[in-house]
Amino acid sequence: MNKDKEINEQDDLLQDQEATLENGQQQEANGEERSEEEVLKEELGKEKDKFLRLFAEFENYKKRTTRERMDLYKTAGQEVISALLPVMDDFDRAVREIDRSEDSELFKGVTLIQNKFRDTLKAKGLEEIEVKTGDTFDPEVHEAVTQIPAPDKKLVGKVIDVIEKGYKLGDRIIRHPKVVVGK
Repeated sequence: MNKDKEINEQDDLLQDQEATLENGQQQEANGEERSEEEVLKEELGKEKDKFLRLFAEFENYKKRTTRERMDLYKTAGQEVISALLPVMDDFDRAVREIDRSEDSELFKGVTLIQNKFRDTLKAKGLEEIEVKTGDTFDPEVHEAVTQIPAPDKKLVGKVIDVIEKGYKLGDRIIRHPKVVVGK
């Protein structure tokens, strides 16, 4: 009987150990589930962050391309308008020469064509850069062709003469005014 009792006690002890092991394994499994849940939440947070950054980057891309497209439309005719600027200069010279002659009808006709041409280019966004004698020389706006001794001390570093008019298309300068600067 003692042997049977010992065997029963050993069986009970083994069962207790097995139950303890199973409880421990279940607790570990629950702990792993929690840690897996935490890991998944962390991964989900990272993916959400990636998505938000990607979405913001895409929105910025759309805004940038829209802005670039608008700028392109504004200056689409820049090459054509730039090619027509010498024609406008020729009109100015022709009007000055015809004004000296005595043919007033010719002067009126050429002036009419010049104004129509100028108005058409203005409607496309062309603006003349206003430069007068005595304006301060700005190297970002003006192109200095030469420097001459200033006839007056007030004209040192200032525009003395405008050789060629400058023009802007929108906010862009497409031809800088060519000027003579006093030194």
